[in-house]
Amino acid sequence: MAEALLIYGAPESSPDLFHAIPAGIIDPFLYAEVDGRRAATVSVLDADKVREQGIEIVDASELGADDLLGSGISRHEFEVEIALRAAQRLGISEAVVPPEFPLGVADHLRSAGIELTVDPEVFVDRRRAKTEAQVDGIRRAQAAADAAMAVAARMIREGGSTSEEVRAAMQAVCDERGCDLPDDVIVSHGPQGAVGHEPGHGPMLAGEPVIVDIWPRDRTSRCWADMTRTFTSGGGEPDPRVAEYWRLTREALDAAYTLVRAGADSRAVYAASCEPYEAAGHPTQRSKPAGTLLEEGYYHSLGHGVGLEVHERPNLGRLPDELRAGDVITLEPGCYYKDLGGVRLEDLVLVTEDGYEVLTDFPYDL
Repeated sequence: MAEALLIYGAPESSPDLFHAIPAGIIDPFLYAEVDGRRAATVSVLDADKVREQGIEIVDASELGADDLLGSGISRHEFEVEIALRAAQRLGISEAVVPPEFPLGVADHLRSAGIELTVDPEVFVDRRRAKTEAQVDGIRRAQAAADAAMAVAARMIREGGSTSEEVRAAMQAVCDERGCDLPDDVIVSHGPQGAVGHEPGHGPMLAGEPVIVDIWPRDRTSRCWADMTRTFTSGGGEPDPRVAEYWRLTREALDAAYTLVRAGADSRAVYAASCEPYEAAGHPTQRSKPAGTLLEEGYYHSLGHGVGLEVHERPNLGRLPDELRAGDVITLEPGCYYKDLGGVRLEDLVLVTEDGYEVLTDFPYDL
């Protein structure tokens, strides 16, 4: 028998499980793949929507649920015992599980002799191979992001708005397009822009740089997009230092694009993005002294994968990874100083065998 695969959770909160069963189920259950079979211990309330996807239902009543419920055991004991009996019914003696597999379920299965191996790469591989529906959802989310960013650009350049007002206007645009935009997306101005994931707050002063970083999620596919642009509040010419940061960030973005294709070493792509900053005397994660905290300059990685999570594999930084055809990634270099703020530019990109397709459709202008 081939090694089985097990996931325990709810599709509503587990990206790995939603990838396997794209249905809005909020209650946790055991999902298994073994010898070509796909099975789940969902209740009768959700059985039809799961069965429609060609998945076998292992009903708790067939596993002795009535006797268990009458025995006075706790809910936790009941749930882990049903998971064990389902695995035994499917003939599973060993299985791979994701790192998030619940310890309580794992302990119970292992105590009964089922060998579990945590193998994150198995689940990363499954998620990186996106379905057509997921790619379509990412495109819809990115189209909503482009439209929302246009509203933000107009409001910021006209001046007189607060971060909260710009954020609310973008949320309304995304809502009209069937996407949700979280309450903590970034509209950070002036020195706020140099503080990591600071969402931004209050009125924007004329001439301040404003970083707008948004990640809407398509409601149908549950997939995300991610993009960033930087604008000058109230129009006029940006501070010369901000203009210089913008120029270097464009160079960093362009340098990264030259290497993006299937098979590329993601560390090399990141390294290319560091070179313009380092040549101009700005620190990066790769140039800073080991063991020191970098809070200014180019202090983060180049990007990350995007799909059922905003931040997923592949990594585009100092950790090893390789780009694959079908990856959806961000490229988001930036440069920041606490006294003034910063600049970040971020595109969403689909990796292809011989290059890439840029999914973001918005100008870079300050």
